[in-house]
Amino acid sequence: IKFLEKHWRLLCNDIRTGTIDSQITDQSVSEAVMKILKPDPKLADFIEAECSKDSWQGIITRLWPNTKYVDVIVTGTMSQYIPTLDYYSNGLPLVCTMYASSECYFGVNLNPLCKPSEVSYTLVPTMAYFEFLPVQRNNGVTSSISVPKTLNEKEQQELVDLVDVKLGQEYELVVTTYSGLYRYRVGDVLRVAGFKNNAPQFNFICRKNVVLCIDSDKTDEVELQNAVKNAVNHLLPFGATLAEYTSYADTTTIPGHYVLYWELSLSGNTPIPPSVFEDCCLTIEESLNSVYRQGRVCDKSIGPLEIKVVEPGTFDKLMDYAISLGASINQYKTPRCVKFAPIVELLNSRAVSSYFSPKCPKWFPGHKQWSNNN
Repeated sequence: IKFLEKHWRLLCNDIRTGTIDSQITDQSVSEAVMKILKPDPKLADFIEAECSKDSWQGIITRLWPNTKYVDVIVTGTMSQYIPTLDYYSNGLPLVCTMYASSECYFGVNLNPLCKPSEVSYTLVPTMAYFEFLPVQRNNGVTSSISVPKTLNEKEQQELVDLVDVKLGQEYELVVTTYSGLYRYRVGDVLRVAGFKNNAPQFNFICRKNVVLCIDSDKTDEVELQNAVKNAVNHLLPFGATLAEYTSYADTTTIPGHYVLYWELSLSGNTPIPPSVFEDCCLTIEESLNSVYRQGRVCDKSIGPLEIKVVEPGTFDKLMDYAISLGASINQYKTPRCVKFAPIVELLNSRAVSSYFSPKCPKWFPGHKQWSNNN
């Protein structure tokens, strides 16, 4: 849809004239399209009339009125796109049909028309041999910073078979596949949501890796997304929404601090005051776990959180760069944390403004909390 927003005029011209724009340089693509493309001024006028309107709300159903649902992934951190999808699709059902990765297919959603927040996947035991490593989460955050793809001896002894998982428990998925992967750690954290007959059903929770870490703090992608979700509410009165974001643990400063790169989508003309972005910084910090806030307030081991607003199209550039290095265009997802120096340089080069948290978040030592309760 974003691509269509940028290029619909070229599309209309091609449909109206029955030609291919010179920007399409792949000869095989041009030849394939020209075999079926005929001038259709009526269709071009229809597309132009819809795309030239002030609002693109419901553009999917306006251009494709027979659309019944949108086939997407909106579990885990992908849930950030739900409001945007609802806006463009006029509230069509968002259907998550299957759970899969590059390694193999895992399972299916037996209730595809459920709400995105209720999506669970029933693993199909013939797809691979599934085992589960119990996950312990402190303050809602997984305990390890990086996840090796192999299991140590202790972890192998802790593995649980598919038939032995417990309702409500969280596990890291481990697979042995027909193609030769043996006890391979997929890196996903799943929670047992229920059972279909005797087959367990799982909610996707997050990736195992911790996203950000400066000192003893650990912030995973779920916690980060919830914090960002709370913060962007400050932008709504100005007609602004968050199009994309990523993060970086900047240890080049003393003390180190979290940096969030935000690309905004602006629908209003009211400028956003710097104080609003500072409020966003503070709201994110207030939403993070107590270990982070202790590092900010008491230990002074973590510096004020920073938001860098980047130019429109920055995350498209990031995707192009990742694909140029060999990433799959079909599997690409915006990374929620970046560490690779060239990517950080790319983001910094496109930053147009920077804001810091104006004060420390609230944090109280445990014994003071107990005394207050007494």
